[in-house]
Amino acid sequence: MTGREPQKENDLFFTCSLIEYIARKTKNKNSDVVNYLGKDNIAKIYDLADIYHSDNIDRVSDDFIEAAAIPKGTFDNVSVTKYAVPSHWDIGKVYKRLILGIAREKNMDIIDALFAAYSSFVSDKIEDFNSSFYYDAPQNILNAYLYGEIE
Repeated sequence: MTGREPQKENDLFFTCSLIEYIARKTKNKNSDVVNYLGKDNIAKIYDLADIYHSDNIDRVSDDFIEAAAIPKGTFDNVSVTKYAVPSHWDIGKVYKRLILGIAREKNMDIIDALFAAYSSFVSDKIEDFNSSFYYDAPQNILNAYLYGEIE
């Protein structure tokens, strides 16, 4: 372990942050970006995150947008946000914690847990920056996923 957390948790944080960055850049929902990228590209990002993290995020995102042929969409949760917009790093951290919780609770590998998180109703709630859900306690976000409801 280097730093404050295990390396693979940091790699997951970068992977989720890059997904958010690509979603904003292409105006697609995170779930759509994950599906366009597919398991192979997601696994590659996760496996090589320590290298990609050292590169320019615009170049890295452009490479994956091109490789996965991600089209321009119309989803723009940033422009409709009434308050401060969380950074792609902020949202990456939310997803990292959710995915780690799903993997632990459901005994899933990280990539499968990532797909589960992004394809759930919780992802739509996280993307609504006008709500307070994305900065709720990590355990509450995980519980919403696990129990299928927001309390």
